[in-house]
Amino acid sequence: MSPLWGLALAPLPLAGTVVLKRAWDKPSPERPWLIGGGWGLLTIAIAASVPLMGAARGPFAMLTLASTVALVLVALGVERRNAKKKAARELAPEPSDRRRVVWRGWLRGFLAGPLAGIAAMGCGLAVAICAPGQIQSRMVIGGLMVPFLWAGGMAWTLSDDKILRATAVLVGVATLTLGAAFLKGAL
Repeated sequence: MSPLWGLALAPLPLAGTVVLKRAWDKPSPERPWLIGGGWGLLTIAIAASVPLMGAARGPFAMLTLASTVALVLVALGVERRNAKKKAARELAPEPSDRRRVVWRGWLRGFLAGPLAGIAAMGCGLAVAICAPGQIQSRMVIGGLMVPFLWAGGMAWTLSDDKILRATAVLVGVATLTLGAAFLKGAL
């Protein structure tokens, strides 16, 4: 359980983050492969760090390294602008061009509110029950994740024009995470 394993595994989260940034920068036909490869490298890094560095220290070190690299990549893309120069006024963005239907509004409200909340709580419970590490740490991390995931689910659901995609993702996340928490708790 040497800290040298952290240095040996460091290229994996570094490469995963760079690949994800590349997929984000340029839409291309390879984008799905880049996204899968980036997340795959991060998953391999975390999975390999558990036996080599410990269940608490390994994932923490890999996620911290990946987050730091992502922060550096974002900071490199910052552009400085002249504050005194007036920006051209733009009109407000146009709402979706779809015809307004009452049931779509109600479905969006259900997806953004209760279903996004259930999916967020499922993720928090799955982390609190299934993740490696001390129970206190898992509970705190799982509890702190819920409001952020809920807010993200609400924002994404309300901004996405594809209601079926949002429904499928939120139902899938809720089913998988609550199922994993239930199965782990039952065993």
